[in-house]
Amino acid sequence: MSDKTVFVTIGTTKFDDLITTVLSRAVLEALSARGYNHLILQIGNSNLKPDCTARYGFRKIETFGLSPSIGEYMQLADLVISHAGAGSVLEALEKRKHLIVVTNDLLMDNHQIELAEQLYKDEHLYYSTCQNLLPVIRTMDLAKLKPFTSDKSTDIANFIDKIMGFR
Repeated sequence: MSDKTVFVTIGTTKFDDLITTVLSRAVLEALSARGYNHLILQIGNSNLKPDCTARYGFRKIETFGLSPSIGEYMQLADLVISHAGAGSVLEALEKRKHLIVVTNDLLMDNHQIELAEQLYKDEHLYYSTCQNLLPVIRTMDLAKLKPFTSDKSTDIANFIDKIMGFR
C-alpha cells in the first residue's frame, strides 16, 4: 500500500485551532477513509506539542516548526490543507496540488476569505473554517477541481490589490 500524504501548513502564523482540528479523531478518520495515511504538519510559531502517535488509519504523523521553504513538503503531498495566506495558497496551486484553504475566522477584517471564495468559485480549491473542515473533507470531489494556470497570477494579484484597497 502506497503512502498518500496530507501536508498542513499554517505559515509563520499561530493557528493552533487548525492543528488541533486536523488532529481530531473525526478529521483523521475522514482523511483515512479517503486513502490518506501520512500527515505532515507545519506548525509555525505554535507552542503546541502535537501527539505524533500513529492512529486512526495514519501510519505516520510528523511535525516541524518553521522552514525556509515548504516547497519540498508540498511537492510530496497529495492534499494540502493550508491557512489562507496568499503565498501558501498560490504555491500549492502552482504546484497543482489538491487544496483545502482554511480561513482563520478569529482574524479581524479578514480579506483571506474573499481570496479563498474567489478561488473556490473558479473551481481551483475547497475552503472552510475549522468548524466545517470535516464536512468539506467528507464531501469534496477533488476530480472536479480545475488546474490553476500561472497566467492567472496577475488576475489574482489584481484581486488582492482591490480587496486590500490598493486600487
